Amino acid sequence: MSSKRNVYLKMKTLKEAREILFDRFSHLGMLPGETVSVPDAVGRILAEPVFAKLSSPNFHAAAMDGIAVKAESTFGASETQPKTLINDKDAFFVNTGHVLPEPTNAVIMIEQVNVLDELHLEIENPAFPWQHVRKMGEDIVATELLFPQNHVITPYCIGALLSGGVFEVKVRKKPKIFIIPTGSELVDWRDTDLKEFKPGQVLETNSFVLGKLVEASGGKYIRSEMVIDDPEKIIKVVDEAIKDDFHIILTVGGSSAGSEDYSNAVISKMGEVLVHGVTMMPGKPLVMGIIKAKPTFGIPGYPVSAIIAFEQFVRPLILNMLGQPETKRAVIEVFPTKKIASKLGVEEFLRVKLGQVGNRIVATPLPRGAGMITSITEADGIIRVPNHSEGIKENESAEAELLKPVSSIKNTIVIVGSHDNSLDILADQLKARHSHICLSSSHVGSMGGLMAIKKGVCHLAGSHLLDTSDGSYNKSYIKRYLPDIPVKPVNLVMRDQGLIVLPKNPKSIKGIEDLAREDITFINRQGGSGTRILLDYRLKQLGMDPLNIKGYGVDEFTHMSVAAAVLSGRADVGLGIYAAAKALGLGFIPVVTEQYDLVIPEAYFESENMRLLLDTINTPEFKKQVEALGGYSTAKTGEFM
Repeated sequence: MSSKRNVYLKMKTLKEAREILFDRFSHLGMLPGETVSVPDAVGRILAEPVFAKLSSPNFHAAAMDGIAVKAESTFGASETQPKTLINDKDAFFVNTGHVLPEPTNAVIMIEQVNVLDELHLEIENPAFPWQHVRKMGEDIVATELLFPQNHVITPYCIGALLSGGVFEVKVRKKPKIFIIPTGSELVDWRDTDLKEFKPGQVLETNSFVLGKLVEASGGKYIRSEMVIDDPEKIIKVVDEAIKDDFHIILTVGGSSAGSEDYSNAVISKMGEVLVHGVTMMPGKPLVMGIIKAKPTFGIPGYPVSAIIAFEQFVRPLILNMLGQPETKRAVIEVFPTKKIASKLGVEEFLRVKLGQVGNRIVATPLPRGAGMITSITEADGIIRVPNHSEGIKENESAEAELLKPVSSIKNTIVIVGSHDNSLDILADQLKARHSHICLSSSHVGSMGGLMAIKKGVCHLAGSHLLDTSDGSYNKSYIKRYLPDIPVKPVNLVMRDQGLIVLPKNPKSIKGIEDLAREDITFINRQGGSGTRILLDYRLKQLGMDPLNIKGYGVDEFTHMSVAAAVLSGRADVGLGIYAAAKALGLGFIPVVTEQYDLVIPEAYFESENMRLLLDTINTPEFKKQVEALGGYSTAKTGEFM
């Protein structure tokens, strides 16, 4: 089989592809049952209805401590005319749960019994039939239906089943999924020494993520050893899986149009390709086929693509085999923090952070790359942009599928603005001290943070905007851009900003003036960021033209991204904070010590969550951890600026 470059067949919409899925595999139906012990059945699906074999309780039982009596013998008792009962003849002492002695049919609480002596008992109120008695079958009656087939067994169900005399149940067999990770670049994380990890190598993680998604869906999985990009080797492994009792086969990686993407070719040779390419993003390269009546999927290799493809196609198939409906996530109205453009003709699954600001839930888009697993681990929700839409306009609402509970979103503090490494420590410390609160930070630069306050889409902003006229920070910008919004700036840190270079500074960069050298490639921060404003100010001071700096127009949104660009060789130098350079073992040339503040609107300053955040930044533990990053001073941390 040649390794010529694949081309997509006619792509299907998500709706069309799912229709093909359920139409072609409708013959699979629900899986047969297997018998398991009731305590082991939690999370399993009943393959047949369950009927009680025993009544519960299976006798008339006392529901209170007291005396069991025949109610009719107590009629007429009153405070003025109490009745005397003979112990062990008219009345019998019982404890809660005891069998009622014949011929009694009621219980009088012990607090309402006057014990005259060992033989004589006095009551001042009559009992009525079945007073304080749990009648036989009150909870469960033998032969009644406890649970129908396809019911999901929960921990609550265990008590009902055992009480009803049912000790074993027949549950549906778990769909068995075979997962084949493919790719010559893959290495097993379990056998990897990170010190010897080489460029071009990729830790194989997708099969483990998909395996756990299989388990969460009610199935079980077997993972094959990794297979290099050799079609004959992939065919051999798939063939072995087809001969086994697996219900679904997943190859992971090798499903797009690359020259070493073999999923489509392998399925074509061994069976039939039903779909090659779905108009959704992420997940477009999905391949869906059938080999000897078994559904076989070529799952894309990018992590988020793999997850979306699984959730839209494989998971529904597993649920169908278990007789379960496809569960829908809760949906909530949200307001994106900015205009969101989307490609026409593609259904996009946009990952967003959510938080309640005022009376609205605001949504901040996360990076859209299909290879960015953090875009889904950090997401609170997903906005699905339909394929007939070019995106979401500014101030237009949208619907988001929730990945987290609403209570969590309402306890999320939304910070937008300049990036700083200390925010990671703040998020961790806040969560450690107050587990119900989350800090959601979005990095759009200091000016972007102030504009977010102006638009009412955040609780606070991170800012380090230098006023070049007097050397102060933030104050003049707040006056200029937020004249009608009362705010309280609070210092988070003082930090060292400078040039980040490779270890030992191989190009002997000494300062800003060297950025114009022909042998230097620079990586910038985005327009509107405090770092960019600082750079432009220094360039102006030195009389330097930004157009003479190679890379001035190439920017990143965080200090860590700038440091990573230098470490990877994309750039020789970037302007950023010392903590970012230290974190990646890079060199650093100091330029300035600057003031990084939290700008908090007064409308949120007195809120409970904000009080807890401010309490956290004033703790010794927070300050200690921040200073350990290097290049920080917390001498003014927590002060109103």
